[in-house]
Amino acid sequence: GAWYTTGSEGQDLSSLAQTITKAAHHPAAIATGVSPLNIHSPRLAPTSEFVAPMTPTIRASDARRGSVQIESAPSAPAQAIKEMPSAVSRILNNSPFSHRHILSSKQFERHELHTLFSLAHEMRTQVERNGSIDLLRGKVMCSMFYEPSTRTSCSFSAAMVRLGGTVVSADGSSSSVVKGESLADTVRTLGCYGDLIVLRHPDPGSAATAAKFSKVPIINAGDGIGEHPTQAFLDVYTIREELGTVNGLTITLVGDLKNGRTVHSLVKLLAFYHVTLNFVSPASLGMPEEVKAELTQAGVAFKEYADLNEVIGESDVVYVTRVQKERFADLAEYERVKSSYVINNKMMSKAKTQMVVMHPLPRVSEIEPEVDFDQRAAYFRQMRYGLYVRMALLALVLGKSF
Repeated sequence: GAWYTTGSEGQDLSSLAQTITKAAHHPAAIATGVSPLNIHSPRLAPTSEFVAPMTPTIRASDARRGSVQIESAPSAPAQAIKEMPSAVSRILNNSPFSHRHILSSKQFERHELHTLFSLAHEMRTQVERNGSIDLLRGKVMCSMFYEPSTRTSCSFSAAMVRLGGTVVSADGSSSSVVKGESLADTVRTLGCYGDLIVLRHPDPGSAATAAKFSKVPIINAGDGIGEHPTQAFLDVYTIREELGTVNGLTITLVGDLKNGRTVHSLVKLLAFYHVTLNFVSPASLGMPEEVKAELTQAGVAFKEYADLNEVIGESDVVYVTRVQKERFADLAEYERVKSSYVINNKMMSKAKTQMVVMHPLPRVSEIEPEVDFDQRAAYFRQMRYGLYVRMALLALVLGKSF
């Protein structure tokens, strides 16, 4: 049902106000969370912010018109979330990410990843049940992207909104960057408006530079060919969710391993697990020597190949990357290598029944659309997992328990 009332000429206004207040406290209104003064979706009622009943404020000027205008004048302060899930509260109470810059995969230990993944699981539960969880109401995330982005930008924005926060966005083409403003000054500026900055920049090391000048946490959303730590977080989470574990797997990374910041971050996290890594790429796009040196030091076994056919049959995960045209100074070289590896149904026929194909996206021609219908194609599910991981990360960096 619905509860409503209207003013009319000559109606006693004090009586009308009492009627409205009474309707707001009607048992059915309280039970469903729906009244003329408290319009909330019943679906969100268990975890959404509870809004205290409001006492109508009647303007004297309205008396002459016989109408009533209700303003937001709560009779008691609005309460925050009444019951925070105990698992969420416990995790946030012991957050290893609290007010830290998130710059590189190398910053973190395995137990910190498990904290992140545990909260991501809780975020998934809350989103699937209620759509949102208001952990960051009143917090502002500033999003600054000097390079194009769809998934990372939208994923962070959606994550912040589902946590009850607000997003302020800018990009290099429409900000004062075009006037020559330095990264340091841009970061200082955004820090005046928000509680956290999500930054994508074309220069390797730019996130670390920004962190030196920022009074609020910086999250590296990609620094050129350097790193992309939050993509690596969601990639490992995807493997866990899809295959049940990371340990004992053979993980094959395919494509542009030289310029692919996602794989640079991912292999650093995979070093925490007992895995076998295969690197498949043209010789000119191989994994950087410094990354391989780090893996060797960590005791991670890896092999390099030029032909995917040699390892497709043994792979539990095939992680495909796009050959990035924007990273090539020589377009002739790009044209030569861009289609070196293509995942299609014929290639998938050689793969295990229980395995997954992943891709950070966007894709160009390296995965044929026909593969999308294969249940082993995990790259669209991978994006959804990314929402939960980024919700968890934002909550761990900015949030607090209730």
